[in-house]
Amino acid sequence: MTYPPLESLEVKDGSVETHANACSAVAADFGHLVSHVPSAVIRPGSVADIVAVLRWAADHGVHVAARGSGHSMNGQSQVDAGVVVDMTSLREVHTVQRDRIVVDSGARWSTVLSATLPLHLVPPALPDHLELTVGGTLSVGGVGGMSFRYGAVTDNVLELDVVTGDGRLVTCSPTQHADLFDLVRAGLGQYGVIVRATLRLVAAHDTVRCYRLGYHDIATFTDDQRLLIDERTTSYLEGYAKFSDTGRQRYEVELATYDSTLAQDRVVLNRLRHSRDLVEVEEFGYGAFLDRLAPGVAARTDAGEWTWPHPWLNVFLPSSAAGQILGHVMAELTAADFDNFGLVLVYPIPTSSLRTPLLRTPDDPVTFLLALLLTADIADPLAVDRMHTRNTRLYELSRSVGGSLYPVGVPSLTPAGWKAHFGASWAEVTAGKAAWDSQRILTPGPGIDPTKNR
Repeated sequence: MTYPPLESLEVKDGSVETHANACSAVAADFGHLVSHVPSAVIRPGSVADIVAVLRWAADHGVHVAARGSGHSMNGQSQVDAGVVVDMTSLREVHTVQRDRIVVDSGARWSTVLSATLPLHLVPPALPDHLELTVGGTLSVGGVGGMSFRYGAVTDNVLELDVVTGDGRLVTCSPTQHADLFDLVRAGLGQYGVIVRATLRLVAAHDTVRCYRLGYHDIATFTDDQRLLIDERTTSYLEGYAKFSDTGRQRYEVELATYDSTLAQDRVVLNRLRHSRDLVEVEEFGYGAFLDRLAPGVAARTDAGEWTWPHPWLNVFLPSSAAGQILGHVMAELTAADFDNFGLVLVYPIPTSSLRTPLLRTPDDPVTFLLALLLTADIADPLAVDRMHTRNTRLYELSRSVGGSLYPVGVPSLTPAGWKAHFGASWAEVTAGKAAWDSQRILTPGPGIDPTKNR
């Protein structure tokens, strides 16, 4: 594609950077699997700057991608020869009220909590990693250990300000431009750039008691997780599959209770069938628990592992097939696969809690998120290809039992694959593109392009 001279691209309050260092700095993401170098990086100083950029891009047919913390894994925040908008320059917290916070989309969740926790308030659903940006999370959905109770992060949004692909600034909510509201939440950046979000708040807690319970078999592990989603005293729930120091497969339920007594916790724990000799208990302050991943991320960043390739696979599985697919996954892995940072994340969410239309979930009352979070060894030139092949095979196996992709990473889908992914929502996907990004300039990275399926 031939783009117009960048001299005609102007912003009033921010900057346009075209030098090689700025462009190469945004030509990678957390996945480190693809690299696309833009022609310019915009650091907006205002929402008006983003409006100006998207109007210019629509007029000239230039591709644009918004970038937050760059935690995407397959080039969603990249664009070849086009324009990347660095949203982290817009990170202000505007207002905090008893039931809501208004915040720029470039703010990180750690910034959100810095504003809300002193007021004893918190968003009900959060991603596990708090250094993601609000806008980046909302573009994919956002699930975590509180989702079994409160749904995805996108299910707890009250209102959004969005600059559409043709440069219109639109406020949308369940009652105002509801079609756009349903498209931009988990819409993978296809319809507009989220610039400001109004998020629901609830009362925060004081103390957290976290339990890690060990299991030796998949059936008991997943059965206990299903039981726990109905326990009202449990406030956080995740699970892990890994290998012990002796090379044996091991499964671990991680649950947390907030502001509870030991007697209350024992009532729940006594109903479970974990191995009684595999129990760890840790107590946290509430804020420290929410940011519990920070020390591990810092250690892996210091070790250089955070810049290695991450061909991660995330799928939603119907509860009825979760044990079967987890068994297939673990049968293909060995302890050596976990030598670098590695984890298999497995936990249930009632499907009724996930209400965002474009966040595709199985047709089952309970869905399990299965996330294969493995790091490729940079000393092995074939590691990424092997992991891609395995991920594609496991994704197809998941689809064959009614599973769906949680599209935060690989595998890459063809336009036909995206059509199958969105299923009954495909008509809304294609109509929304025509309505809000008619020049089809936004976020080419995922490769959705509905026009190829008409």
